[in-house]
Amino acid sequence: MKHLALLRGINVSGHNMIKMEALKNMLENMGYSDVVTYIQSGNVFVTTDEESGSAVGFAIKQEIYKVFGHDVPVIVVTKDDLELCFKNNPFLKEKEVDTKKLYVAFISKELPSSAINELKISQFKPDEAVIDGNRIFIKYDIGAGKTRLDQKYIEKKLNVVATMRNWNSVTKLLEMYE
Repeated sequence: MKHLALLRGINVSGHNMIKMEALKNMLENMGYSDVVTYIQSGNVFVTTDEESGSAVGFAIKQEIYKVFGHDVPVIVVTKDDLELCFKNNPFLKEKEVDTKKLYVAFISKELPSSAINELKISQFKPDEAVIDGNRIFIKYDIGAGKTRLDQKYIEKKLNVVATMRNWNSVTKLLEMYE
């Protein structure tokens, strides 16, 4: 079964540095096959007999700590998760939406739609966000670098692990799943 592991917070501003070649070698040594990485920010496909995405994510997290000494959260998403990003993202329905300002926060657990209240989204206007199960669709007014509605804020407010990807990455990762 093919899994997409999203590693949070590697190779960002000189922190938790892991070369993709070293990561690929580590995963192959763990017995995963068809290991493919995409860009330096921790997107990696693995194939294994293990069906449970959370079991795969946990094993990868443990091994990264053992091999590299970094405590890196790992969220495993399915092809269905990525397809739902296209089907359910309300911002894609807007005319002339700037996809450079669209992000998806992948969350470690399913969230009720009422969790949006805990994010107190109105204080971030004109940034917008919508919760969809284990995803939060975000549309930034200016950009991801200029907002307080970021991964750390989401994790703290909702008590979850989150990792964010821009829309171009989400699009490319779905293509790579095919």
